[in-house]
Amino acid sequence: MIDLFAFKGYPVAVMGLGRSGLAAAAALQASGAEVWAWDDDPQRRADAAAAGVPVVDLDTVDLGAAAALVLAPGIPHTHPVPHPLATRARAAGVEIIGDIELLARSEHDATWIGITGTNGKSTTTTLIGHILKQSGRPVAVGGNLGMPVLALPALGPTGTYVLELSSYQLEQTVSAPLAVAVLLNITPDHLDRHGGMDGYVRAKSLIFAQHPVITPPAQRVAVIGTDDEHCRQLRRALEQQQPDVTVIPVSVERRVPGGVYVRHGVLVDDTESQAEEIMDLREVVALPGRHNWQNAAAAFAATRAVGVHPALIARSLTSFPGLAHRQQQVAQVGGVSFVNDSKATNADAAAKALACYHDIYWILGGKAKEGGLAGLEPLMSRVRHAFLIGAATDSFAAWLDGKVPFDRCGTMDVAVAAATERAFAEKGRGGATVLLSPACASFDQFADFEARGAAFAACVDLVFERHRNAGDRS
Repeated sequence: MIDLFAFKGYPVAVMGLGRSGLAAAAALQASGAEVWAWDDDPQRRADAAAAGVPVVDLDTVDLGAAAALVLAPGIPHTHPVPHPLATRARAAGVEIIGDIELLARSEHDATWIGITGTNGKSTTTTLIGHILKQSGRPVAVGGNLGMPVLALPALGPTGTYVLELSSYQLEQTVSAPLAVAVLLNITPDHLDRHGGMDGYVRAKSLIFAQHPVITPPAQRVAVIGTDDEHCRQLRRALEQQQPDVTVIPVSVERRVPGGVYVRHGVLVDDTESQAEEIMDLREVVALPGRHNWQNAAAAFAATRAVGVHPALIARSLTSFPGLAHRQQQVAQVGGVSFVNDSKATNADAAAKALACYHDIYWILGGKAKEGGLAGLEPLMSRVRHAFLIGAATDSFAAWLDGKVPFDRCGTMDVAVAAATERAFAEKGRGGATVLLSPACASFDQFADFEARGAAFAACVDLVFERHRNAGDRS
């Protein structure tokens, strides 16, 4: 557990008792802080109390006496409406921070690599962690992905933290000592939470505003995807405003001098102006499609920047097992592949998967985000049939009408069964793909995208169990 020694003997308020909040409360308590923990959900308060976390009604304490308010990233502190506790904390002059900031104040001697972006950050984070582990370094991977950071081990100066950082977390972090900061891409997402697109871009750009005192600029690297205009603008601003920072551009669309790019599927390293061809990414099964090539290029740039040899990086890319719920192949039977892309919670993410396959039997729907399916029109020629689930059924049906034939299925089990039957009946010469890529949040029917992906995999298993019992046709 992380020793949060800076807060020993001080009262610290913790608001939000999900995984990250509970880990923060436990680490603070173990470090000798006086913990005031609270959640608006009575069940979470009861669970925390049962686990030995001091639960204190924050409406009854002198919040101004707290050394900090540790706010769970899912709780709004500005837009669309700040939580009342955040408003009270600001009025009392209490610092509002998150668990990433707590880690930064205790483990600033370690090497830090931070990754953000609208899409691809989980795959890139996991990929960087995989490469570093293959190199034999002590590594801990977490943040917005997987384990809360305060449940990670203390690494000290010989270790490396590889952290996925959401826009919410970046807004609550001021001193993360990032040796390498990675920004993959920016497309519209979470706009209500940031007050619009400008606010969202500002939040993402905060990954380059960290650590000015702890880490000298000359020792810092910024890896920036340059395939969207928002990131190109941020690159130009960074080069003008922080000229001592080494900026490594990444692209899958064009050659970028001094950067890392992909040309005809081949990863090219031009960081030393040699344009060295590293490997053919089309041969990496776990990283299909141009979006994953961007992830691979960014991971190459980040790990190259901390001294990993290119040949080792290439071997590690080949051995990467992939990430659950990100174009994860869960079955392949009779020429039909079943792909779980439940993490595609918006249209832009779904587009990445749709571009990778032909003869697609597309399962989509859930709680729609702003913009719906806009922008996916050019990809509809790849879709043979769509199967709608969840709250977005009516709006998505209206969008699909005249573009792609579709069925209103309502639930995952009905959609998987219908898609499977049609895929086997109509599969093209090169096979077919039953693709769950919802382009929606999951919260209308599932606790999270992981639960949705697990439900898809379970339904696939059930369909084939029924076929086996009836005399498997594959």
